[in-house]
Amino acid sequence: MVLLGTLVNGLTIIVGTLIGKLLHKIPDGVKGTVMQAIGLAVIVLGLQMGFKSENYLIVIISLVVGAAIGEYFGLEDKLNALGAWLEQKIGSKEKGSVSQGFVTATLIFVIGAMAVLGALDSGIRHNHDVLYTKSIIDGFTSLILTTTLGIGVIFSAIPVVLYEGGIALFATQIDRIVPNALMNKFIVEMTSTGGIMIFAIGLNLLGVTKIRVANLLPGILVVAVIVTGIYYWEQIF
Repeated sequence: MVLLGTLVNGLTIIVGTLIGKLLHKIPDGVKGTVMQAIGLAVIVLGLQMGFKSENYLIVIISLVVGAAIGEYFGLEDKLNALGAWLEQKIGSKEKGSVSQGFVTATLIFVIGAMAVLGALDSGIRHNHDVLYTKSIIDGFTSLILTTTLGIGVIFSAIPVVLYEGGIALFATQIDRIVPNALMNKFIVEMTSTGGIMIFAIGLNLLGVTKIRVANLLPGILVVAVIVTGIYYWEQIF
């Protein structure tokens, strides 16, 4: 089943959130320290991914152009508005908790190589090991995030399933459309670009700064366009 890994990932996020909700009485000091630990871990993960680029010019251009596109369309504001709408619908008493939890968790779970690589592996080889591993990580992370950011984390399962599921379904036909060399190059540069975004998320979790990471997301699409252009340019010349 092509979508098995994706569905397991979404389910672990939901289960982790529900468990985290039951453990909401964890002392604030513990929550704060744990959130700082997650922030540090996310920063290290982002740095590891960021250093994988083979051409940082692609990464820089992708981030700059992606940021301009994201700011123009106000992606961060739209995500926050969606979170606020969800908050209103479920009647949360903690103002901003649903919105913050939804946006933060969505960015953490969606951005990154594991989501793309795992979904591609599910679609191409029907191997879900990568997504199973990601599911374990996301389940634990959602538990911790929920104790700090609230029930909004549970709604991040929706974009995760749509994102990974879409890639997995596309991947069932990708080997007929995209050459392996092009796909490998895209994955490398996408990993680095996504790593910088994850690094920014870590800084936000630590409260060091407030970077509108959602507005950087179009950078992933820009990477695909640039890498594709370079690949076919090299094939012609």
